[in-house]
Amino acid sequence: MNLTTNRFFKLVTQTVAVLALVTIFIGLGLWQLDRARDLKASLTVNSIEYVAPVELASVAKPLESLGVEGINTNVVATGNYVANYKVPNQKDSKGKISDWEAALLQVNTTDAILVLRGLWSDRLKNPEIAMSTKISVTGILTPHQNDDRAINAPGVISRLDSSVLVSTTDLNLYDGFINSMEESTSGGKLDRERISFAATTNPRIPGFYWQHLSYVVIWWLMAAVVLYLPLYQRRVRA
Repeated sequence: MNLTTNRFFKLVTQTVAVLALVTIFIGLGLWQLDRARDLKASLTVNSIEYVAPVELASVAKPLESLGVEGINTNVVATGNYVANYKVPNQKDSKGKISDWEAALLQVNTTDAILVLRGLWSDRLKNPEIAMSTKISVTGILTPHQNDDRAINAPGVISRLDSSVLVSTTDLNLYDGFINSMEESTSGGKLDRERISFAATTNPRIPGFYWQHLSYVVIWWLMAAVVLYLPLYQRRVRA
C-alpha cells in the first residue's frame, strides 16, 4: 500500500513539475514573440502628421537623446552651414539607393544639428550658399541612424548620426537630424529635390527582431524536451 502510494505521489509530483516547466517555457516563448512584434512595430511609423513647424529648441536639446515629443516633429531652425558631408548608399522610401548630402547647421554660437539636404548629385545647385549665408531650414526631426552604410572619411559620414561628428567639432550637437523639406535664405527658397524615406523611431525594446524569434524557438524547444524526457526514461527502463 505504501509503495503504491509513494509511486502515485511521485507520478503526481513529476507530472506537476513537467507541466509547470512546459507552461513556463511556452510562456517565455510567447513573451519573446510579443517583444518581436512590438519591436517591429516600433521601428516603423506609417505616416507623419505635417503641422505648422515649431522651433527646434522647443522639442529638443543638444547633448541629450531625442525624446518622444521631438521624434517626427516638423521643426524650423535657422543658422549657418559650417560643414558638408557625403552620406553614401542610402535608401529612400521607394527603395532607391543613392548618395545623399548632409550639412552641419550651426544654430547659435555653441550648438549645431545635422541636416539632410538632398541628393549628393545636386550639391552644386546652389553655389551662392556659403558659410556666411544665414539659412532657415524646415523639416522633420528624425532619430539618428544606427547602421553604417559606408566608412567614415574626410567629408564622408557612415550614417546620419551626429555622434560620428563628435571628434570633428567643438559644437554641442543635437541628437538625430532634420530631414529638410524647405531651405530659404534672404533671397528666397532654394529649389532642390528633397529626400523621402520611411520615418523611424528609436527602438525602445532592446535586441533585434530575429534575435527575439530565435529565443521563441529555443524556449519552445525546451518545452518539447521537457515533455519528451519522461517518455524517454520510460522507454529506457522498459
